[in-house]
Amino acid sequence: MDVTASMVNALRQKTGLSMMECKKALVEGQGDESKAIEILKKRGLSKQADMTGRAAGEGRIACFVSPTGGGICELRCETAPVANTDDFIACAKLVAQAAAGMANPTPEAVAAAASPRGGRTIADEIADVFNRLREKMEIARVAALSGSVGHYVHHNGQVGVLLQLSGPCPAEASAGVCMHIAAMRPPYLTRAEVPAAMVEEQRTAARAAAAGKPANIVEKIVEGKLNTWYGEVVLLDQPFVKVEGKQTVQEYLDGVQKGLTVVKALRYEVGKA
Repeated sequence: MDVTASMVNALRQKTGLSMMECKKALVEGQGDESKAIEILKKRGLSKQADMTGRAAGEGRIACFVSPTGGGICELRCETAPVANTDDFIACAKLVAQAAAGMANPTPEAVAAAASPRGGRTIADEIADVFNRLREKMEIARVAALSGSVGHYVHHNGQVGVLLQLSGPCPAEASAGVCMHIAAMRPPYLTRAEVPAAMVEEQRTAARAAAAGKPANIVEKIVEGKLNTWYGEVVLLDQPFVKVEGKQTVQEYLDGVQKGLTVVKALRYEVGKA
């Protein structure tokens, strides 16, 4: 069967590959488009295997949320220009959406999962993007949270946050807390998470600094210094960056809904654990 220019162009529109690659696949598949697509896919998988040892140090973060929960992922590639293409961005969003539908997602499980677009797996989606962009791509990490969630991804896709809250929260408010986490990088969510040894170390240093003062004054100084320190390392004690004054993140959430608090927060940054 003769391969016409219109056949080549139609395959190119579907795959995003070059005219030459599409023509070669159609010739090999004797003009059958479905066979040509399978040929192109196999060639792409072969090229992917050849790139296994290459470093994928760039990429982007993506989030997906629904009324029942959300997912977050870090999808890696080799260069920043590829990470900023529409194809790569869309693929990362599909990975996050697939992760959101799992209780305990792993990169391997998400790759094998059905694509939200249907009829194929996430691995197939990645393979298609690889065929167009020709860089190593890999799912570096994924996670999911259930219930009331919020999210934020920085405009460059390098930092993203997925947040689980104790109850319903307006999207603008939850996004604001996510932005705070992205900017401030709090190592702990609550005071209870801070290691006791670290607290004692801070308490001892504060007492030493207040040495020579009356006992009742010393304790006030120690508590004051501890509270200041908690405001640096604990999310709920940090001054909320989105409002003026010294209102903490917890005080802000109480203002949204009394008793509302953060249950869990995931902050992803490309290339950083």
